[in-house]
Amino acid sequence: MSDKGLLLGVETAYPTSYCPEVLSAIPRSQGRELLGLTDKKPFFGFDLWTAYELSWLDLKGKPVVAVADISIPCDTENLVESKSFKLYLNSLNQEQYKSAQDVAAVLEQDISECVNGGVLVDIHTPDSYRNQGLASFPGVCLDDMDIDLVVDAYEPDPSLLSLDNGGEAVTESLYSHLLKTNCPVTGQPDWASIQIRYTGWPIDPEGLLKYIISYRNHQGFHEQCVEQIFTEINELCQPDELEVYARYTRRGGLDINPYRSSKKMNPPKLRLFRQ
Repeated sequence: MSDKGLLLGVETAYPTSYCPEVLSAIPRSQGRELLGLTDKKPFFGFDLWTAYELSWLDLKGKPVVAVADISIPCDTENLVESKSFKLYLNSLNQEQYKSAQDVAAVLEQDISECVNGGVLVDIHTPDSYRNQGLASFPGVCLDDMDIDLVVDAYEPDPSLLSLDNGGEAVTESLYSHLLKTNCPVTGQPDWASIQIRYTGWPIDPEGLLKYIISYRNHQGFHEQCVEQIFTEINELCQPDELEVYARYTRRGGLDINPYRSSKKMNPPKLRLFRQ
């Protein structure tokens, strides 16, 4: 995948005034072509961003601080490159706005133009955000299971996935805190917790955990990694329904949380213990 024109890993001057043109787009088609997803996608979903370092000035020049939730549908044409997003948000620091709603409108317009599709932005001031507690994924944590686990694969290996022979169809939620992927431009590690919720023949939990761990040396953007995981589980295990939800830790005041589902659903907005 080409990184031409991306700001990641490049020394860049921070804009000192409103600068929407700094936003950089990455075509989603680049990652999907590698998965053979050139026509109809097998999933719906969103990329949920949290911006923890949002600030601007009110009309009297006093700083305002806030947290923004940005929801980008996965059927938009582009991703937003994360460093450019950080620079863009910082370009608002010395701009004056009447209200948080005005700031949200500016963000929605600029990000929508970058991704070539509609996005939603919710802005939370400190008073409205203080009751936002920590949560956890529902279901069974694979990391705690007493299984005979020998790990020796650290590149994506879908052959580790298998069905649990002899079981009946189930609906279950399995999750792990052991997902690690790496930025394809800088090589920096990206840490995440991931939930696999499905309806279908039981997936072997040991193989699923080994499969999640096998991404440890893989390089890919957050959104593309989740789409690869969804596609491989969907093709090899063939569940009737499938959801894959990764909550990544923040970098540069931003966390990215891709959600993909075989049905049109709204993902729960959680904040996990490492976020």
